Amino acid sequence: MAAPTGHVGPGGGGEEEEETEEEEDEEEEKGLRAVFPRDPELFAESFPARRRFRLCGRVLRIAELHGPGLGTAGSVWEAALSLCRFLGEQRLDLGGRRVLELGAGTGIVGIFAAMLGAEVTLTDRPAALPQLRENVRQNFPGGSPEGVAGGAPRVRALRWGRDQRRFPPRFHLVLGSDIVYDPRAFAPLLGTLRHLVVPPGRALLSARRRGGDAGTSRFFGQMLPPFFRVQLLRRDPEGDIEIYGLTPREGGGEGEQLTGVWGGPEGD
Repeated sequence: MAAPTGHVGPGGGGEEEEETEEEEDEEEEKGLRAVFPRDPELFAESFPARRRFRLCGRVLRIAELHGPGLGTAGSVWEAALSLCRFLGEQRLDLGGRRVLELGAGTGIVGIFAAMLGAEVTLTDRPAALPQLRENVRQNFPGGSPEGVAGGAPRVRALRWGRDQRRFPPRFHLVLGSDIVYDPRAFAPLLGTLRHLVVPPGRALLSARRRGGDAGTSRFFGQMLPPFFRVQLLRRDPEGDIEIYGLTPREGGGEGEQLTGVWGGPEGD
């Protein structure tokens, strides 16, 4: 009689069958390694991409830590580059000015402002702070390189609607790029802006208009105007990117703190 299937006995077929299964498993593992190489960064919580940007004669080194923990904060978006170009082209006098960037993400806008001489504070939710610190180190080795008046930016956590009271409203300029897209965040963002942007301070926000995006229009056209004079400073039709200047309504026209041109059509 033939031995029952799977029986392991002296000289029987069980050991030979088990050896064959091991060989098949090894071949299968080789095939999986070919498709999914054992790169430790592949299964990490985030993986870095390092990029260089040349903006208005300055070179910025930016690490993007892509991963589920950072989400949109892990990338450089076109609205951020547009705001950097605007700052460089307008030739605003940022020397010694106190600047805060909201939702900084990679920090490229605030880092660029620091290269223009501003004293910058980069803010975002806690998960984004390691990326911000890394990019500050990349662009300000040793803290304050020669020729940069503002020095290395500071990095602090600021969750809209929760942490703004930890920041005295003493900033000359508040910056934000592509932070107006989630309607759930509009109310806390508005509260944060109202706390931080007080006379004679101002704000510059860049936003990308996405197809069917009524929320962005509501934020700039309805939610901000009761508290700020909203001025459309630039529109990029190809990228659907707009840059707005915000001035507090109470006493907002007095005590101009920034020299430079903000020209553009009125937004209110």
